Amino acid sequence: MNINFEYHEVSASNRLEVFVAEKLNKLEAKYDSIIASDVYFKKENTTNPEIGKICSVRLSIPGSTIFAESSSASFEASVAKVMTELRSQLQKRKEKLQSR
Repeated sequence: MNINFEYHEVSASNRLEVFVAEKLNKLEAKYDSIIASDVYFKKENTTNPEIGKICSVRLSIPGSTIFAESSSASFEASVAKVMTELRSQLQKRKEKLQSR
């Protein structure tokens, strides 16, 4: 799987890229139809300390794309929420395809 990282108003982080790659590789191991992924990190100016660090992930799969986005106090927490949402969407898609 090809993983593209983009940063908007955030410094590039090798540690964060390794963390996300591990999570995406686990998803790919379970759902082998993933072709590529685009991961976006950005900061949002907000007065709420609970949000502001946004992670967005778009997965390319045969026939369509799957997208999830989350805003949390840390990028790691945002990544965890996004992975949970992607896993849910991939599971639904897999069940839909198996029922045909």
